[in-house]
Amino acid sequence: MRNERTVRAAFGAALLASTAAWTADAIYMNPSEVKWGAAPPVLPKGAKMAVLEGDPGKEGAFVARLMMPANYKVAPHWHSKDEDLTVISGTFYLAEGDKLETKHAHAIKAGGFHHLPAKTHHFAYSKGPAVVQINGQGPFDITYVDPADDPSKAEAKKK
Repeated sequence: MRNERTVRAAFGAALLASTAAWTADAIYMNPSEVKWGAAPPVLPKGAKMAVLEGDPGKEGAFVARLMMPANYKVAPHWHSKDEDLTVISGTFYLAEGDKLETKHAHAIKAGGFHHLPAKTHHFAYSKGPAVVQINGQGPFDITYVDPADDPSKAEAKKK
């Protein structure tokens, strides 16, 4: 009984300490306050991105949103760290594999969630406009299965 009280007291103290830390860095953001910009060059043109918290280019947690137009496609690729996706609006299609074969895709609708373990080869696309939220650990990276699919390398060749 004494050990149980000690554990409860320690847990309560830790919870209070962590709650204080949460409120010190609290973020409150309505949709009108989200600042959208062009998605990074490693993604196909046409998408917009907003970083809500953290810095995807640095070590540590981040939250970002990706807004895609209709018929947007991200060729087969993988990430070095786990990725969690929540569909905010529209329907986002995801599947595992080295080829963009739409017949195997899962249609994730607004409110849906997808966890993707690190180094899993996958692809994604939208049929209509869609917004997804990405939660992950930086630095965020994308390695295309076929390096020729990397839009940033295609841009570099043009210059």
